[in-house]
Amino acid sequence: MSFLRELWLFMRVRKKYWLFPVIVMMFVLGGLLMLSQGSAVAPMIYTLF
Repeated sequence: MSFLRELWLFMRVRKKYWLFPVIVMMFVLGGLLMLSQGSAVAPMIYTLF
């Protein structure tokens, strides 16, 4: 959790708020990739790409 706190402080101090949507999308895509690894949701996720 300290990594997330430091990242947030970096973005706030340096005014890099545009990084927030990039990081969120990376987490969303990472979550989709983890779900697609051998689950019943995999065929539905593959149709998105």
